[in-house]
Amino acid sequence: MNVVAVIQHTAGEYLGLVEDHLEGRRIRFQYYRPFAAGKLPDPALPADALILLGGGPWGAAGTRDLPTLEQEVAITRQRLEEGTPVIAFGLGAQILALAAGGAVASRDLTMELVTAVRVRDDALNGYLPETFNQAIYMRDWPVLPEAAQVLAEDNLGRPAVWQIANNAYGFSGNPGIKLGMVEDLIMEFEEVPADIAEPLEKLRALQPVIEDELVPIMTGLVQCTSLMSSPKAAGELAAQIV
Repeated sequence: MNVVAVIQHTAGEYLGLVEDHLEGRRIRFQYYRPFAAGKLPDPALPADALILLGGGPWGAAGTRDLPTLEQEVAITRQRLEEGTPVIAFGLGAQILALAAGGAVASRDLTMELVTAVRVRDDALNGYLPETFNQAIYMRDWPVLPEAAQVLAEDNLGRPAVWQIANNAYGFSGNPGIKLGMVEDLIMEFEEVPADIAEPLEKLRALQPVIEDELVPIMTGLVQCTSLMSSPKAAGELAAQIV
């Protein structure tokens, strides 16, 4: 089986619905949880891909930076240089932007529901839906490097999905988000976005739609990151599970 290293930044946000799609394809994933006294994956650790998750109220623009930000940027930069696929959601997309030569703009912790529109017909091998929903729970915002290709924009004109090189992808929100994940983030931290009730109710109503939209997104991601072919890390990573 292929093995994916997943860096988790809060107890509340994990892969969510993405887990089912990986398990269904026999793609193994290993969480690394530095916030829970765990460790980050060693830079030399073999993995078939790296996934960077969101971070609730943590950001990367200087207001409330993720404690492991510098180390994670370095790990991600190394993965990009060696050609390892990277998939990044929310705060993870900010880390990917920094690792690829971009930046991060400061903004308050916000939750919003937006509609994204595909701007390239070949995005994710053509599997990125023409329109889809994004639930974004995030402080700060990634500023894309010049080399990034925007694959979709949201209804506010911001990059919603973007690509670096051949196999690295940033998403403004976690496409596998569950309502319970947001509720857990609200309970996990004292800081909560303003006017949270309305987007929570919208997310509740959109949950089945988001589940359906994830199907083609994951099909395209798995194809574009070659996660169904030539596993190279399973044996070595299995010996280093934390």
